[in-house]
Amino acid sequence: MAYAAAVTGGWSGLVCLVLYGIARLLGVPMEVETAAGMAVVPWFAVLLLPLIAAEIGAIASLIVRGRRGAGRIVFWVGTLIAIASFVPLAVQPDDVLWSTRIWLGVMHVITWILVVPQIARIVGDSEPGKHEEREVIYT
Repeated sequence: MAYAAAVTGGWSGLVCLVLYGIARLLGVPMEVETAAGMAVVPWFAVLLLPLIAAEIGAIASLIVRGRRGAGRIVFWVGTLIAIASFVPLAVQPDDVLWSTRIWLGVMHVITWILVVPQIARIVGDSEPGKHEEREVIYT
C-alpha cells in the first residue's frame, strides 16, 4: 500500500510541480494567507504535499482492508476529503487572487484523480469473495 501511495503521490507531486512552474511563468503570484501573513506557496510544498496526503490516505485505508465494500468506502471517503480540501482555498481573504485559488484547486483535483481511485482499487481487491472463481453454467 505504501508503494502505491508513493507512486501515485509522487506522480501527482511532479505533475503539480509542473503546473506550479507554468502558473508562476504566467505571472500567477501563488500567494496565500498564512498565520504569519501573505506568503508564496513554496515549490517543495507543491511537490511533497500530494505525496504526504497519498501516504496518509493509504495508511488510513488499511482500516477497512478486507471488509466488504472496502473499495467503495475508500473511494467515497477519499472523495469527501478531497472536496473538504477546497475549504481552505474558498475561505482565503480577498487579497488572495482567484487565479491562485484556481491553480491550487486544479492541483487538488489532479491529486484526487491520481491517488484516490488507485488506492480504492487496491483496497477493493482485498474484499471477501473478490477473487473467487465463479462457475459458469451454459444452458
